[in-house]
Amino acid sequence: MVLLSGCAPASRVLVGPARAPIPVDQVVIYEQPPVNSQDVAILNASSNSVFSAGGQRVADKVIQRLKVQAAQLGANGVVLQGFTDRQTGSLGTGVGSDSYSGHTAVGVGASTSFGIYKKTGEALAIYVSPAEPQ
Repeated sequence: MVLLSGCAPASRVLVGPARAPIPVDQVVIYEQPPVNSQDVAILNASSNSVFSAGGQRVADKVIQRLKVQAAQLGANGVVLQGFTDRQTGSLGTGVGSDSYSGHTAVGVGASTSFGIYKKTGEALAIYVSPAEPQ
């Protein structure tokens, strides 16, 4: 269950020529780069979540951020390279109560903490040349 998500930094390293930006919905995800493709950039994007490393929803956010970066560079394809999950911090809270009476003291306390996780995805942005008519 993801209760808190946040934007985390994205980065890119150009390894080929960038082109004019395109709409994000034109970016296709590939398992392997097609033969007629050119490398454009190495992309990284992240998403934070609380309680767990996140599931498909967090992965989908990371993929969408990778596609946005690719589209900004005019790359019409993305080859996913992998994902990592890492705990980057935690949130904690506690409460306590004391009671004193005569020669007796009673104390009660409770606390809890939640992890903050970061899912990071890496991808290769590519430009796939349109198929030429035969």
